[in-house]
Amino acid sequence: MYILIDGENIDATLGVNILKRSPRGEERPRWDRVLEFRAFDSPEKDIDGTVMEQPAKGMFFLNVSQRTAAPFIQALLAIGWQPIQLTSADPERKVVDEGIQRTLDAILLERPGADVVIGTHDVDYLPQIEALLDAGHRVSIICFREFLALPLAELEDRGLVIHDLELDVQAFNIPLHRTHPVDIDDFDPYPYL
Repeated sequence: MYILIDGENIDATLGVNILKRSPRGEERPRWDRVLEFRAFDSPEKDIDGTVMEQPAKGMFFLNVSQRTAAPFIQALLAIGWQPIQLTSADPERKVVDEGIQRTLDAILLERPGADVVIGTHDVDYLPQIEALLDAGHRVSIICFREFLALPLAELEDRGLVIHDLELDVQAFNIPLHRTHPVDIDDFDPYPYL
């Protein structure tokens, strides 16, 4: 299983849309939990149907053009992530999006049947996700569900599995106090008392 994280997108959504400020350290996701999370109900199988016993390969995509993120990169390495540090002389270039798009294209071509998990809310990966689903890959999105781009949410009918970073993955040590729709069957009134 490949886990690709759009670090900028997750961080911006957390800061701008949820917290309305830059997240403090204790308010950020625990990325080790994301790496350990099983996005699918059954184990990954290769093209012949044999169960694969390999650990997830986590790739965390970062734009390092404007700043150094050395402590964060070291922390990612320590918990088993592969930081993908991308840069460009063109400040307008969306290097993280391009890097993830290229990686998804490579998985489609070189890793038939591989499971793919993408941490993003971004519609920029829509063509690659559609191609993976069409080719029989199991694909999941990890996000804050209420901020997921509608064209991605609509892919659930085609097999896309959507997991909430806080509620399903439980990647946070503290509640984020989000306002989001709750299915009545899952509603617990006690946190609101």
